Amino acid sequence: MKKAVTFGELMLRLAPENYLRFVQSEKYEATFGGAEANVAVSLANYGINAAFVTKLPAHEIGQAAVNSLRKFGVDTSYIIRGGERVGIYYCEKGASQRPSKVIYDRAHSAIAEAMPDEFDWDKIFDGAEWFHFTGITPALGGKTAEICLEAVKKAREKGITVSCDLNFRKKLWSKEKAGEVMGEICKYVDYCIANEEDAKDVFGIQAENSDITGGKLDRDGYVDVAKKLTEKFDFKGVAITLRESKNAFDNDWSGMFYTDKKAYFSKKYSLHIVDRVGGGDSFGGGLIFSLLSGYEPQAAIDFAVAASCLKHSIEGDYNMVSLSEVLALTGGDGSGRVQR
Repeated sequence: MKKAVTFGELMLRLAPENYLRFVQSEKYEATFGGAEANVAVSLANYGINAAFVTKLPAHEIGQAAVNSLRKFGVDTSYIIRGGERVGIYYCEKGASQRPSKVIYDRAHSAIAEAMPDEFDWDKIFDGAEWFHFTGITPALGGKTAEICLEAVKKAREKGITVSCDLNFRKKLWSKEKAGEVMGEICKYVDYCIANEEDAKDVFGIQAENSDITGGKLDRDGYVDVAKKLTEKFDFKGVAITLRESKNAFDNDWSGMFYTDKKAYFSKKYSLHIVDRVGGGDSFGGGLIFSLLSGYEPQAAIDFAVAASCLKHSIEGDYNMVSLSEVLALTGGDGSGRVQR
């Protein structure tokens, strides 16, 4: 069984019921999620030996976070226990023209206060073929950027494939700081994942003739973005998710994979969204699985987009779909008819 390692923060997600606003809600649903943990769950569901690395408190809330991964078969044996806080994020689901909102309460979380010497990357990477992280993790402050840099250097030394989802979060750091830190880390990255905005926000590389808020995307512009990213960092491949937002419920969803100087586009899905949080992470998980499994580029982007299409129909951060369900969608069965 192939082994993949992901590294980042696992947070407690508190969300009002249904489409209530923060100011309306008298009770919140508690689940767990986080970019790299979401990827690990996807990979485990597809049959990959997925290990998630982080630091969590030894108290009961920290244990509940660990348990949320264990039930999906994620290897939690490398999680460091210690610190005082599990990071929290509050998620208000949008509706119609009202966008979703996220409020972070993650300062001084256990992973944000972790130290480099707590992670034995030689042991963690034993037998691993893939390492994945996102731009969220080095943005957490403390020593997290240093830890990420050490991890990607060790992965490169061991011949492990490295992927990074740029995942710029303006609530965590500035564009200038992101560009400086990610510019150094990306020297050790093989595959870069981004959305319509990340390349612009982090590296100032922008798609021409596209209007994100207006839902207008230009395919040739994103080929140019991928080409420039590849030239800057010598990436083996760049994958970009393409979201055309009509409103909070209805989006068109597709993706592009640029590798060996050629761009491959997936089919476009029309989504009616149940929960969009984790959509990009499920795309990353699908791409990593397909590349680990030896898929050709077109099949890889088709699988990644189909996997993330299905995630938009599922409540919570984790993409709880099987390999057979994704393959059914890539094979053309998107009718949504009852399976008996």
